Amino acid sequence: MAMTTPNEGKFTVAIEKQTSKIPSGIYLAASLTAMAASLTLKCCGKGRAALFVGQWAAPFLIMGLYNKIVKTEGHD
Repeated sequence: MAMTTPNEGKFTVAIEKQTSKIPSGIYLAASLTAMAASLTLKCCGKGRAALFVGQWAAPFLIMGLYNKIVKTEGHD
């Protein structure tokens, strides 16, 4: 069950409830996939696309950290 504090709204609780269902490994896999896709694009001579896709890795890792924090804080 999601815990609420006075600072958390219904929307935040709903997000935490959904993100806690996703295994943390999925975010790591998404990040590694983005890095591999970026490398592939770079090797194919598509530098701008490689930079664009490569920038996805950090947000995936940050979402994974958020997911881990939500799980360890007891937000189900």
